Amino acid sequence: MVDSEMPFERIKQELAKERKIIYELNSFINYFKSAGSSEEKGMVSSQISVLRKSLIQTAQNIIQELEGISLFKQLSEESSESEIPGFIQEYSEESNVPREERIPFQKIIPQTHPIVPPKIETRADLKKKDKATPLERLVLKRIRRSKEKKVVKKTEEKPSKYIKVSSKFFYNTSLSLLSKGNFRYIERDIIKSNLKFVPAAYLSAVFFTTSLFALIGFVLAIFFLFFDISSLAPFVSRMTESLASRFFKIIWVLFGLPIIAFLAGYLYPSLERKALENKINAELPFATIHMSSISGSMVDPTKIFDIIVATGEYPSLEKEFIKLKNEINIYGYDLVTVLRNRAFNSPSKKLSDLLNGLATTITTGGNLPDFFEKRAQNLLFDYRLDMEKQARSSETFMDIYISVVIAAPMILMLLLMMMRISGLGIALSPGMITLVIILSVSIINIIFLAFLHIKQPPS
Repeated sequence: MVDSEMPFERIKQELAKERKIIYELNSFINYFKSAGSSEEKGMVSSQISVLRKSLIQTAQNIIQELEGISLFKQLSEESSESEIPGFIQEYSEESNVPREERIPFQKIIPQTHPIVPPKIETRADLKKKDKATPLERLVLKRIRRSKEKKVVKKTEEKPSKYIKVSSKFFYNTSLSLLSKGNFRYIERDIIKSNLKFVPAAYLSAVFFTTSLFALIGFVLAIFFLFFDISSLAPFVSRMTESLASRFFKIIWVLFGLPIIAFLAGYLYPSLERKALENKINAELPFATIHMSSISGSMVDPTKIFDIIVATGEYPSLEKEFIKLKNEINIYGYDLVTVLRNRAFNSPSKKLSDLLNGLATTITTGGNLPDFFEKRAQNLLFDYRLDMEKQARSSETFMDIYISVVIAAPMILMLLLMMMRISGLGIALSPGMITLVIILSVSIINIIFLAFLHIKQPPS
C-alpha cells in the first residue's frame, strides 16, 4: 500500500515546487518591466532564465512519474488455472461434466442503442429559454462597443491664411511685446484655455484685426461725412449740413470700431478660459469619486489618469489629463513635477488645488484613497451649491432680459421721438432712430449671449 502511494506523493511535491517557481517567475517578470538600469535588468534576466530551466526540469519529472503509474494489470492470454478465481474452480469441480464438453465462456457484447443526434436549438428556442435582463443587455452593448475598432484619421492641422498674413505684419512686434512682459494676462489665458494658437500669433491676429477695423472705420467716416442713409427711397442721399458739424457727429466711428475689435480679441481668451473652467468644475466631483474608487485598488498613481481618459466620460478633464500623460511619457518628467506644472497651467482653480494636493500626498507618502474621498466630498458639496446659485441666477437673468430687451428699446425710441419733435438734443430722422434701436437691441443680445456662454452649465 505504501509503494502505490509513493508516486502520488512525489507528484504532489513536484506540483507544489512548480507552483512556487511560477510565482517567483511572475514576480521577476513584473520587476523586470519596472527595472531602471541595464545592470539590474541583466541580473533579473539571468534569474528568469534559471527559473525557466528549473520549471522545465520539474515538468519533465512530473511526466516521468505519471508514465510510471499503471492503474490496471494486464492479463496474459494463456492463464493458468491457479489464476482463475476460487468460486469458478469450485463450480467446475462440483460439476460432473467433462472438461472437453464444458461450454466455454463467451464474451458478452453489450446491447447497443441507435445513436440519436442531439437537437439543434434555434435562435427562437434560445430566446424562449434564456431571456436577458436589461442590465445584461446593457453590458453586452458596452462590450460590443469596446470591441469595435474606431478608425481615427490623423490630419495635420495647418495655420489659417489669416494667421499667416497677420504674422507677416505683426509677429515680430508681438514677440517683442511678450518678451518685455506686456500682455502677460492674455498669454496665460491662451495657454489655459487650450486655444490652438501660439500667443505671439494670436496677438498678431488681434493687431491685424484692429488695423482692418480702423481702415473700415476710416472708410465709413469718409462716406458718412458726405452722404446720409435713410429708410426711404432714395436710400443714399447727399449730406446738406456743414462738414464741421457732420465731422464731430461721426468722429466716434474712427475710434469706436478699432477699440471694439481690440477689446473683443483681448477678452476672447479669458472668456474661453472661464467657460472651460465651468465645464471642468462640473465634471471634477464625479471624476474625483471615480479616482477614489480606482486608487482603492492600490494601482500606480499614473494609471489612475490613464483609466479616467480611457472611460471617455469626462471630455474637458480628458484634455488636461492627456497633457499630463504626454509630459510623463514623452518629456520624461516625474509625476510630482508634472502635477505641479499642470496645476500652474490649469484653467480651473479647483483642479489646480486637487493636483497640488495629490502631489503633496504622494511626496509625503499619504493615503491616496482617503485623500480622493475627502476631496470628492468637498467638491460634490460645492457642486450642489453652484447648481442652486445657477437656478436662482437664471430667474433673475430672465427678468433682467425681459426688462432690458423689450422695455428699454421702446422707452429709448419714445425719448428719441420726443427729442426730435421738441428740437432738444440730437434730432435724428425716423430711419436713424430705427437703425439705433436695431443696433442697440443687437448689442444687448450679444452681451447676453456672451454672459450665457460663460455661465451656462456644461451639457
